[in-house]
Formats: sequence, structure tokens, C-alpha cells
Amino acid sequence: MKQLLLMAAIILSLQGCIFVAGAAAGAAGVAVVYDHRKLEKIALDQKIANSIYNQIHATPEFRDNTHIEVTCFNQVVLLTGEAISPQLKQQADGFARHTAGVTKVYNEITIKGPTSSLTHASDSWITTKIKTQMLATKGLASGTIKVVTENGSVYLLGIVSREQADIAVDIARQVAGVQRVVKIFQYTH
Repeated sequence: MKQLLLMAAIILSLQGCIFVAGAAAGAAGVAVVYDHRKLEKIALDQKIANSIYNQIHATPEFRDNTHIEVTCFNQVVLLTGEAISPQLKQQADGFARHTAGVTKVYNEITIKGPTSSLTHASDSWITTKIKTQMLATKGLASGTIKVVTENGSVYLLGIVSREQADIAVDIARQVAGVQRVVKIFQYTH
């Protein structure tokens, strides 16, 4: 059972990287197993995230002066990472807000230099631990929750009941290395 949970945690930790980097069709299949939404919704979110990500990385001033991740869940966009100036943060926000299909943008980009590879590895480990705990928690529909960690801040996205949200937040808060938990949930009735 531990090996199964470890394998699931590794696969789930790759999900965010796969979507942001513009996944191959085979890799997207892994995400579909975890994400219980309709395939059309998942594909639309993928298209939105890729469009914003590509706009950001096609702009030369972003290449050396930022580390920006784009997450999209149910047409809600979360921008995380770092930019060296408020202007770059605003420009990334503009890319997201003017992308077709986007219903809301949460811009959590901080103004500072890009974080280190060690910080990125720590964030990935935090996300993996949270997803593993969620997967192992009876009664939690973890397939409706996306976890993003940036510099110790954990962002939870998804379509959940308030009870499910509370369970997910409690799990995230108990993981070592988590500095804060930000809820970006859409609540069911």
C-alpha cells in the first residue's frame, strides 16, 4: 500500500509541471486519471494555461527577470512566482486577463528575483506530501482539488463543498514547510 501511495504521489506531483510545460497527449492522460472533471474542461484549462505561459515566455524581458508559473482550473487562472518589477507582474496579469476563456485571475506573483532550484524542489516536495495526504484521507474527493506550492505558500484550487475545503486546508496546514495556505475554491451548494 505504501508503494502505491508513493507512486501516486510521484505521478500527482508531476501533474502541475506537465500542464505548465505544455504536455504531450500521453502525459495529459495521467492528469485525467486524477482530475475528475470532463475531458473538455481539462482540455480548455490546458489550452488557457499554455496560451498564457507561451505569451509570457515569448516576451524577452520575462526570460531572465521572472519565474512565473501559470495554473488554470475551471477557467480560473492562478499566476505564481516572482518578477523583478511591478511592471512585469502587471504585464503577466494582462496576458492572463486578455486570454480567451479566462473567467477570473488571481495574481500572486511577488516582486523579487527568481527563487532558487532548491526552493523549487522544496515546493515540489511540499505539494507531493499534501497530495499524498489528501489521497489517503477517507471522505476527501482529492480529485477535485489542485495543489500549487510557490515559495512555501500553498494554493488550493477546485470545485468543492465547504466541508471538503476545510479538510483540504487542514491537511495542507499540517505539512512541514508550509508558510501559508490560500484557498481559491469554487464552492458547490
